[in-house]
Amino acid sequence: MIRAIAYLALTTFLAAATTSLLLVGTTQSSDPSAKRQLVKVLGISDLSLSSEARYTRHPTQADVFAAFQDFPGAFEHFPTGSMIPPRPIGFASQVRIQPSTEKQD
Repeated sequence: MIRAIAYLALTTFLAAATTSLLLVGTTQSSDPSAKRQLVKVLGISDLSLSSEARYTRHPTQADVFAAFQDFPGAFEHFPTGSMIPPRPIGFASQVRIQPSTEKQD
């Protein structure tokens, strides 16, 4: 009898939690302008894709050897590592120097 009451209480709690999460998810705004304003207010420079490993946070912020912290043949132990590969080693991009448009006195 006690197990049945505990089961019903747990089921009721989980159903209420699921319902409340679904209601909150549908009422939140998916307007991109609100997200842009939040980024502007907080001063965030880049979009954060993940927070697990250093090299999966944002491809522009990864250091070269972050993927090989343990050793080069180590298995991937973060789920997002299978979706976002580490940056290629070497000079993958070029640096462009723009001439200054300001007048110097």
